[in-house]
Amino acid sequence: MNDLAINTSAPTVVTSELVDLVVKGMVRGPITPELQAVVDAGDAVAKGPVVMPTQAGIAHAGAQVRLPEGSDEARAVTDLLHVFLPVNRRLRELCTAWQCRPDGSANDHSDAQYDAKIRDQLEDIHTDVAKMLRRSAKQCPPLLDYRERLVVALERFDNGDTASLTSPLTDGYHTVWMWLHQHLLMMLGMTRAEDEALEEKLVSGSPE
Repeated sequence: MNDLAINTSAPTVVTSELVDLVVKGMVRGPITPELQAVVDAGDAVAKGPVVMPTQAGIAHAGAQVRLPEGSDEARAVTDLLHVFLPVNRRLRELCTAWQCRPDGSANDHSDAQYDAKIRDQLEDIHTDVAKMLRRSAKQCPPLLDYRERLVVALERFDNGDTASLTSPLTDGYHTVWMWLHQHLLMMLGMTRAEDEALEEKLVSGSPE
C-alpha cells in the first residue's frame, strides 16, 4: 500500500509491509524480502504461502498509523467514518443482493435488468465514497490511495470480472472497501465492536 501514514522512526519499507499486512489480514504468495523482515521481527508468521500478522504485529501497526487525538487528521477521519458507515451498510446490502435474489435463491445473473439495477446502486455508492475520500484527503492524503483502488476495482468489474465484486480472493471492490474500513479504524484506534455500535446508531438515527 502506498504512502501510508506511518511513523518514520521505524524502517519505512518494513513498516509499510506490516501495515499493509494488518490492513489485509493476510497475504498469499511469494514472500518478499520486506515481508520476510516482518516475519523475522516476530510481527508475522508464515504458513506455507500465507503470511498472517501476529498480535504483536497488529499492535505495532496500530501504533504506526494511529492519528494524534485532536489533530486535524483525526478529526477529518472521524468525520469521514460518520458518513462512511451508513454507506458501508448500503454496500453490504448491495453485495447480498448481488449474490442472492429477494426470494433467497442464488443470483445466477440471468436477469440482466436485475443486475443492471444493482450496478446503478453501486454507482451511487461509489460516487458517495469517492466524494468523501476526496474531501477527507485534504487533511489525510493517504486516503486518496483507496479512492484510486476503488476506481480500478470498479473498472475491473465493468470490464467483465463480475465475480470480483464480492470475491474475497481478488482485489475486488468489496475487498478494497474492507481494507479502507480497517485502515480507518486503525487510524482512530477503534475496535470492531465500537465500530459496529456506531454504525447501528448512525443507521437507526439513535442519539450518540
